[in-house]
Amino acid sequence: MPAIAFIYNPRAGKLLRNPGLVERTMEAVRSYGPVEVCPTTGPSTAGALARQQLEKGAEWIVVLGGDGTINEVANGMVGGQATLVPLPGGTANVLCVETKIGTNPLKAAAAIGLRQARRIAVGHIKNATTDRHFLAMAGTGLDATVVNAVNPAIKDKLGKLAYWVSGFGMFGKSLAQFHSDIDGFVSQRSFLLASRVRNYGGDLEIARNVSLLDDCLEAVSFAGSNSFRYMPYLLGVLVGRPDLCPGVDVRAAHVLECTAVNGKPVPIQVDGEAAGFLPARIAVVPDALTILLPRAYIEKAERSPWKTSPTR
Repeated sequence: MPAIAFIYNPRAGKLLRNPGLVERTMEAVRSYGPVEVCPTTGPSTAGALARQQLEKGAEWIVVLGGDGTINEVANGMVGGQATLVPLPGGTANVLCVETKIGTNPLKAAAAIGLRQARRIAVGHIKNATTDRHFLAMAGTGLDATVVNAVNPAIKDKLGKLAYWVSGFGMFGKSLAQFHSDIDGFVSQRSFLLASRVRNYGGDLEIARNVSLLDDCLEAVSFAGSNSFRYMPYLLGVLVGRPDLCPGVDVRAAHVLECTAVNGKPVPIQVDGEAAGFLPARIAVVPDALTILLPRAYIEKAERSPWKTSPTR
């Protein structure tokens, strides 16, 4: 039986709304091996907890939290051989929804034994204030502006609906522009998503082709400084064909370089958390992390279009 570290964020949205959920989930995890319980003590502490547990011999790092906490733990594990076991405990739970782990932590914990280990690539982003890996996505421009504008108190009350409220508040405003270089494809954009997952915020699919088993990012970028231009973009996303909208580019990517236009600050988000401003370099890092994934997700991911077609 593997030695297990159980890391959780006491401030995660789902856990705050469901007293006792941590203890019940923890009991389900104990059936797989001896568990050391490790609550985070604040922002940016989960990665250090993971490193400490790896030094103590942990073979599985089970993390119950939102995408931000799972991201922090993954950063403490990249390059090592221990296995990441994510459980949904946050607001959007992008990674768990994407991989068919689901949004119920008790059911997800009970089904850990049915998952399979896979070695995957991760993303990496570096700018003046951020140097870290990510499992799901990094975005710059419009979506990061929305993330920065979300009121934490409203997020606690409304969950992921708070992001929609913030997003619709952007209509009528002028959007900051930036230069992007995606493996040599150069253009001016107002929103760029570099994603390892199809699911976006639990409700949408913007990057519709990539999987965690691909050794690339999917870059979806949008042109235009007028926010009303995003109405047809949103419609394209809702019907599953953003690539058919004029001004939208979709491609597999390995290295992306982004720089603000005219020195105006352009924010960045990583897995739904604010991550500073441009300029930034985003890249894929192959063979970076072992993760337990449901078989249904693996079977679907093996058919990813990017395995045979680098552009669409």
